[in-house]
Amino acid sequence: MKLPGHDAIARQADEHLVTHRVRLPRRVVERPIRQVLKRLAMALLVLVATAFIVWADSDGYNDNSDGAVDLLDSFYYATVTLSTTGYGDITPVSDAARLTNIFVITPLRVLFLIILVGTTLEVLTERTRDEWRLNRWRAALRDHTVVVGFGTKGRSAIETVCATGLKKEQVVVVDPSSKVVDAATAEGYAGVVGDATRSDVLVRAEVRKARQIIIATQRDDTAVLVTLTARQLNRAAKIVAAVREEENAPLLKQSGADAVITSASAAGRLLGLSVLSPAAGMVMEDLIQQGTGLDIVERPVIKSEVGKGVRETDDLVVSVVRGHRVLGYDDSAVGTLQLTDRLITIVRATPGTQVAPHMRPLPQD
Repeated sequence: MKLPGHDAIARQADEHLVTHRVRLPRRVVERPIRQVLKRLAMALLVLVATAFIVWADSDGYNDNSDGAVDLLDSFYYATVTLSTTGYGDITPVSDAARLTNIFVITPLRVLFLIILVGTTLEVLTERTRDEWRLNRWRAALRDHTVVVGFGTKGRSAIETVCATGLKKEQVVVVDPSSKVVDAATAEGYAGVVGDATRSDVLVRAEVRKARQIIIATQRDDTAVLVTLTARQLNRAAKIVAAVREEENAPLLKQSGADAVITSASAAGRLLGLSVLSPAAGMVMEDLIQQGTGLDIVERPVIKSEVGKGVRETDDLVVSVVRGHRVLGYDDSAVGTLQLTDRLITIVRATPGTQVAPHMRPLPQD
């Protein structure tokens, strides 16, 4: 297998060591810096309004230094008053000025403090809320799907799985790029920023409780390391991985992958088939796209089908899964169907078939 040096992998891990954290989908679209700037603008507006109110009634105020209160003194008085500093060098002396302080400036002072202090409280509340959401998410997450790599392969894999009924809340994306994870969370998936070859990153993605793991990294050597780490953390999960070079597929299976897809050769075979028969290529592409046209579906045998032959069922059966063996429809070992068998069939995609394969409802007898 063609593997780059381990130094490059170590450097890549060090680059993302301080960045990996869990990110949940957010409903708030306004940026925090914009919220802070908006609050500062409101505070300045209150300050300016207070200064002009004082300046408009400057005759009712007394300055201990020169007795007169000009525009600069008004801003000075508004600043020390709203901030509750209150040096006492400028004071309201007339009844009108004191009434204005009671009914106007004092409420403005409270509003000013609410705007500034409220920003800090909101930040603390947001952090507490995020921590609470994260803890609740960890406690509720079970039998989910972890997708390592949110590139073209990973995104297509998630879309295919979700087209069969898997909820987005049951998908966790792991990727070393913060921008990629942000894109995943924007689509409704939970995300973890970090290098998936590190066990602590996969632990953050709750790999130990995952039902299935999809590994769609850009490099074959990374896929091998991620598979080894994931299999060490979760012995029972179903691991499906993609590789570019076909010669690396056996190594990936030895690392613990249940199924390995060679992306380059699969695309090449589809290209060759399309050249030989464009219609056959279109059919294959239709089968690959879940939820449209024709779909490949795995379902259990129903009671009315027990004891029948493969061709006696209503669906177009491609293979029969019996135990750990996958038998072709024309395999003599199939014989008659058993209640414990599972059928891989080709069906017309309908809204009723869009359920997760392990939760697919049985046809009515």
